[in-house]
Amino acid sequence: MVMAAPLSSWPWEHLGYYKYALYGPLVGKAMYAWTCGGERWEAHSWCFHILALCALRGLVYQLWCSFSSMLFLTRRRRVLPAGVDFKQIDAEWDWDNFLILQAFLGALAYFSLPSLGALPLWDLKGAVLALLLHVGVSEPLFYWIHKALHQGALYSHYHSIHHSSLVPHPFTAGFATPLEHLLLSLVMAVPVLGASFMGLGSVSLIYGYVLLFDFLRCMGHCNVEVFPHKLFQAFPFLRFIIYTPTYHSIHHMEKDSNFCLFMPIFDLLGGTLNPNSWQLQKEISTGKNDRVPDFVFLLHMVDLISCLHGPVVFRSFSSVPFSTKLILLPLWPGAFLAMLLMWAWSKTFSVSFYNLRGKLHQLWVVPRYGFQYFLPFATDGINKQIEQAILRADKMGVKVLSLAALNKNESLNGGGTLFVNKYPDLKVRIVHGNTLTAGVIINEIPKDVKEVFLTGATSKLGRAIALYLCRKKIRVLMLTLSSERFLKIQKEAAPEYQKYLVQVTKYQAAQNCKTWIVGKWLYPREQRWAPSGTHFHQFVVPPIFGFRKDCTYGKLAAIKLPNDVQGLGMCEYTLDRGVVHACHAGGVVHCLEGWTHHEVGAIDVDRIDVVWNAAMKHGLTPV
Repeated sequence: MVMAAPLSSWPWEHLGYYKYALYGPLVGKAMYAWTCGGERWEAHSWCFHILALCALRGLVYQLWCSFSSMLFLTRRRRVLPAGVDFKQIDAEWDWDNFLILQAFLGALAYFSLPSLGALPLWDLKGAVLALLLHVGVSEPLFYWIHKALHQGALYSHYHSIHHSSLVPHPFTAGFATPLEHLLLSLVMAVPVLGASFMGLGSVSLIYGYVLLFDFLRCMGHCNVEVFPHKLFQAFPFLRFIIYTPTYHSIHHMEKDSNFCLFMPIFDLLGGTLNPNSWQLQKEISTGKNDRVPDFVFLLHMVDLISCLHGPVVFRSFSSVPFSTKLILLPLWPGAFLAMLLMWAWSKTFSVSFYNLRGKLHQLWVVPRYGFQYFLPFATDGINKQIEQAILRADKMGVKVLSLAALNKNESLNGGGTLFVNKYPDLKVRIVHGNTLTAGVIINEIPKDVKEVFLTGATSKLGRAIALYLCRKKIRVLMLTLSSERFLKIQKEAAPEYQKYLVQVTKYQAAQNCKTWIVGKWLYPREQRWAPSGTHFHQFVVPPIFGFRKDCTYGKLAAIKLPNDVQGLGMCEYTLDRGVVHACHAGGVVHCLEGWTHHEVGAIDVDRIDVVWNAAMKHGLTPV
């Protein structure tokens, strides 16, 4: 058995979320001091300050995480174009371990130096002294420590874990071994303790220095260039005073250069400054490295709580399938305010992207929620936003734009036909993806099935499924009250297959059929007509609830993306990692195949097998 190197792993790494119980003694002491007040509070207020500082530091990291995930603001200035994938998210899951460590160190410092408890609120001389100590001691100390950590066993045992994160992210700044954070704590402590020993320490100095330190660390790891190159052209000396996200990202790409903490002048003096730093910073800040996506999937919000399931809010939460959690309920007022702001803003925005087979796939969101699609007065406004997204994609040079769920509602825009008819010269291909959705549902049905019961039978998907199955001599019980619609669909089938399409008007007609294909919401009283052992295939949005314990329920049609997909770090609503809705996958296949036709309006039944086989050829697999 190989023993791990000392201080290379966290002692509480197996505690999971229970690690936060380690704050318990500090919380208890702070609450006790707060309750007692007076001298007790004066003596033990340091507990409150440590906890408050940890909370504020966590907030700094979270805000930078949100900023770096705002692709609608940062897409053109990303240093590395790749996205953060699930592997990196899982590796950095406990990025905040260092906050617990430094909370302990803060408590230890107080017990060792009781004078820290009597610091004044503010001292300007202390701030100046801390700045001098940072430049004269902390910066060169970090530089030499950092260079040492890149040597031999120190790198392999300790620092390599930090460089295993391929795409810098604010949380990457906290992702390191205990030894590295102990050394970093020493670097941070020099200015604060130095000023305090000189009698110039203050509470504001501790808060200000630590938070500014975290702010600059997160900035360097955010993977978004925040400085305009013209600033450095106007004031060249600033290049050596403050590093940039591009400058630090070069260190992650070429680890033997750009070692400094915040000031590149120490790389210049040490001979480790990468000569391409300023040119690359200019290219990134001006957007020259921006890449137009090949494919765009146009999403929409589902509800207020599910809108929190995005990397802009919580990266870890968005990396797992969505589920409603009680911890999210306090955020509901903020989500409601965000809804109003997005309603007023009325512009689509990008939230995620990934690379597949060398093509960039991007997710855009129409700032509308599910319930808004059913408001009669909102129809024109929603179509206008979808239209603006299509025209924007067309102008950018996007090859395929796929419409999600309600964005292609038949009553809203005829499955995209409204836009294709209005703009016949569109270069971007509009795709509703329902052809692959039909293929997924059809291929779920066992080969030995001779009869199915179909609700939503005259819908776009229902029609295609019925016409396909009747060709396979499968009897389709089509639930519809409209004989006119039924006869219209039946006449589309070849004469020899028309007898396999049967109109039914009541659920009782399916009481002996164990294969139900659900395209219309089913209440418990309707599900009770299904015989025991029935399986409910479904394409209804939202999916039906499973009330029957003696039956099985399929999920919405979905496809797993190939294993070689890169940069994917967000789950699509309730689906598992790497799984997307079939209509999303339909657009992906359209893009990978390079098809030049629009896929809008009614589903071409003859193309169901073509699209399905193309999906399988490209490594997409059914769920």
